[in-house]
Amino acid sequence: MDKQEPILQDPKSNDAHEDDYQRRYSGERSSRFLTGTSVEILDQFQPNETPQYAVFDFDGTLSLIREGWPDVMVPLMVDELTAVATGESKDELAALAADFVAELNGKQTIYQMIRLSEEITKRGGTPEDPAVYKERYHDALMERIQGRREDLRSGAVAPEEMLVPYSLEALRLLKERGVQLYLASGTDEHYVQEEVELLGLDLFFGDHVYGALDNYKDFSKQMVIERILRENNVDGARLIGIGDGYVEIDNIKSAGGTAIAVASDESGRSGKPDAWKRDRLIGIGADVVIPDFREFDVLCRFLWKETD
Repeated sequence: MDKQEPILQDPKSNDAHEDDYQRRYSGERSSRFLTGTSVEILDQFQPNETPQYAVFDFDGTLSLIREGWPDVMVPLMVDELTAVATGESKDELAALAADFVAELNGKQTIYQMIRLSEEITKRGGTPEDPAVYKERYHDALMERIQGRREDLRSGAVAPEEMLVPYSLEALRLLKERGVQLYLASGTDEHYVQEEVELLGLDLFFGDHVYGALDNYKDFSKQMVIERILRENNVDGARLIGIGDGYVEIDNIKSAGGTAIAVASDESGRSGKPDAWKRDRLIGIGADVVIPDFREFDVLCRFLWKETD
């Protein structure tokens, strides 16, 4: 896959900064399930327009190659914070790091490293550039997942084993319905493109694969959404967004699209929703919650108004 040009931002939009998580709904939201399924519909949501475009998140939404990444990121942060020697125990620092890593999950990786730098500064230390921490994290993560990547490359493991269940079937259903597919990830673009190809997803997304750039201000999921709407001269009602992170759900809702939250159980692939993800994504404004894609055909019939 060729190197992408930077996404040009609409001059009318705000900057590329991705906001921290802010719960939009403080109380309970009403919900119902499509008959006989685990497809949860929030607040009596009903689609207004037939979807023409779909934006997918990658890690945790489709790909499981990086499953367990917090187990790499948090210890790295603990090591950096411990070096400041404030007297805090490693357990205390691990709890601190786990909290803000989870809080910022869904944003570009650099934002978690910016927070690490801020925490080091608060403790009287002199942090390195956040990009340095990000590179260390990526190096450590690649050591953890290199075997998975090699197994996919050699054919020892089928792509389906490294995907959220029934991802391929869902992508085929959307393509059959004429939906143009886009992928936008907070992971660095060159890694995303490699892993998209390893999983065979380039057949669905083609050149529409976008990820974080060295200058993080040159990319955001919001910018991808704005570009889709601008270049295709459509409004947000024709767009669906599918992801397990709060950023894409919030961005899709802001654009007037339909936000489908994937509360995926990444480690267990159980078909049951991850409770923490579900609560977080409902709180940011999801219209629909699914645990994975095994009942996506029913959801498609609902979105295309073929069933209630």
